[in-house]
Amino acid sequence: MRIAVVTDSTAYLTDEQCELYSIYRLPLSVIMGTDAIEETSITNTDFFERVKKMDSLPTSSQPAIGQAIALFNELSKKYDAVISVHLSSELSGTYNSIASLDTMYENFKIYPYDSGISCSAQGYFVLEAARMAKEGAAVGDILQKFEKMQITLQSYFVVSDLHHLVRGGRLSNGSAIIGSLLKVKPILYFENKKITVFEKIRTKKRALKRIEQLLGEDVAKGYPIVATIIHANAEAEALEWIGKLKQQYPAIRYEISCFGPVIGTHLGEGALGITWVEDQTKA
Repeated sequence: MRIAVVTDSTAYLTDEQCELYSIYRLPLSVIMGTDAIEETSITNTDFFERVKKMDSLPTSSQPAIGQAIALFNELSKKYDAVISVHLSSELSGTYNSIASLDTMYENFKIYPYDSGISCSAQGYFVLEAARMAKEGAAVGDILQKFEKMQITLQSYFVVSDLHHLVRGGRLSNGSAIIGSLLKVKPILYFENKKITVFEKIRTKKRALKRIEQLLGEDVAKGYPIVATIIHANAEAEALEWIGKLKQQYPAIRYEISCFGPVIGTHLGEGALGITWVEDQTKA
């Protein structure tokens, strides 16, 4: 069976990764004033510079359904099926929109997958699906691998300003708890596909230290780990953190990525996080 792999732009895969593994992307957009900009067409630096000059914060929108249909129409000519991996359905309607297209085709099957998360964590699923599809794996085997990966997948992050998440409705129970979080740097994570507070920590330094401890707990379990540091226009801080982590946990394979414009809209500039999973290249 010929299997295509599709994702959306919030996996923040590089052009090189997509070309190497024949991964297809559907772009989400940021709405900046009267301009709707596909996030793949603006750099992170330019995006955050424009945000600083705006009177109101940008918003985001899912891929146009017509764009998705056009892509799947083309894929149906070359493939028998597509696995389409998307950001959490609690953050965007992208997954549900893709799922609604399945009945359009007779001899082309769409397998939408709700990663329950976003960014590089979502990208882990995409890259593994593409690798397995290239090796001739069946759809069922790929989806089964996804469930195995979910067991070891962890993601934690810290933001500079919680108001971005609360305003956009992306922080679970955000309006009710914002008052108690103004003087702390809470560690955030995904629970039941929603962003919520993991622990309340007084300072960012202590929050990152706590995340390092959580990573260490999984390192102690003995399985190989790939970890990705993710930042919102804070590359220097991200590289500094990677350097520190490499000293503590040298066996981990480290990568660096970004919170791009769409996710950056909701987290704000300066957000810093890490995601890790069992390293499938060594499993």
